[in-house]
Amino acid sequence: MFWQLPLRRARSPSFGARHGWRIQSGDRSGGKGYLFVSVIAAFDGLKDTRTGVEIGKRWENHILQVCDEHFFYEEIENYNEPFLDSLSEYDDGQDLSNYDFNKDGFCFPYDDSNKKKLAYRHRLIAQKYSQGLNKVLGQEMIKLWNDLYNSTDSYTDGWLSSGHALLEQTMGKASFSTSDLSSDMEPGSITTKCQNINVLVTSGALIPSLAKCLLYRLDDVISANNVYSSWEVGKLQCFSWIKERFGRRNVRFCAIGDGPEECEAAQAMRWPFIKIDLRPSSPHRFPGLNMKMVQSCIDVIYGAADADAEEVNE
Repeated sequence: MFWQLPLRRARSPSFGARHGWRIQSGDRSGGKGYLFVSVIAAFDGLKDTRTGVEIGKRWENHILQVCDEHFFYEEIENYNEPFLDSLSEYDDGQDLSNYDFNKDGFCFPYDDSNKKKLAYRHRLIAQKYSQGLNKVLGQEMIKLWNDLYNSTDSYTDGWLSSGHALLEQTMGKASFSTSDLSSDMEPGSITTKCQNINVLVTSGALIPSLAKCLLYRLDDVISANNVYSSWEVGKLQCFSWIKERFGRRNVRFCAIGDGPEECEAAQAMRWPFIKIDLRPSSPHRFPGLNMKMVQSCIDVIYGAADADAEEVNE
C-alpha cells in the first residue's frame, strides 16, 4: 500500500509482488493527503494534521511535474492502459532518438495509427523509468525530492524506507550482488537467481503510478513492465494476467494490501492475503511487516517450500 493522491482523475499505486513467491498489493483511494490523514487517525492525535496534508500537496506537485514534463501525461491522460506493454503489437521498433513527439499528430480517434504513437510514448517512458530520476531531473529538483522523501519517511515513522527494505528482501538483494543478476532477463525487468519478482497493482492510472514508483524510490525493486493499472479492468483481471504470465510449477503468490478489492481478488485466485493495518500496534504495517510473517502466510496456503521451489528458474 502506498500514497494516494488525486492527480486529476488519477489514483495511486499499491505495492508489490513476488514470483518464486510473488507479493503484490492493493492501494488506498481518497483525496489529497488522504493517507497522511489516515496515519494521523491511526496514531490517535500523535500526528499533526496540517503537516500531513501539506506533505500530500507537495507530493502531488512533484508527481504531476514528472508526469507532465517527462511522461507525456497531458497528451495521454485520457488513454490509460493496464500496463506499458499492452500496445506492444503496435510498436514497430522504430528508432526514437530523433523522433519528434510534438509533431506526430497523436490525438483522437484512438485508432491503430494513434495506438502506435502511444506505444512509442510507452517505450520512451519505460526507458526513462529504467534510467531513474537522477538521470531525468535537474539538481534543484533532485534536492527538493530528496528532502520531501526524507521528511515523509520521518513523518510516517519509516513507512517508505521499511516498505522498500521488504521489497529488497523479497528479491534477495541482501544476499545477491549485481553480478548475480540474470544476463538474459527481458529489458526493464528486475530479477535475481532466486527469481523473486515484485509486481505492483494499482487502482489508479498507469502513468502517475510509474511516476510515484520513481519518486518513492521503488524503481530498483519494481520494474516498469511489472506495474499494472486496474482502473478500468479491476484487480481480479490484473491478478489473472499476473498468474498467466508467471504461474508455472512451484510458483507461489501472496497479495498484500488494505482494501476489499484486492482481498476479494486474492480469495478468487486462492492466494494468501495480508491486510495492512496503519495502527502503530499492528505488526502488519511499515515498519513491522517482515519476510518471516509473509513466509508464514504463504506456508499456510501452499505448505512449507522445499528446496526445489526456492531454486525454481522462471
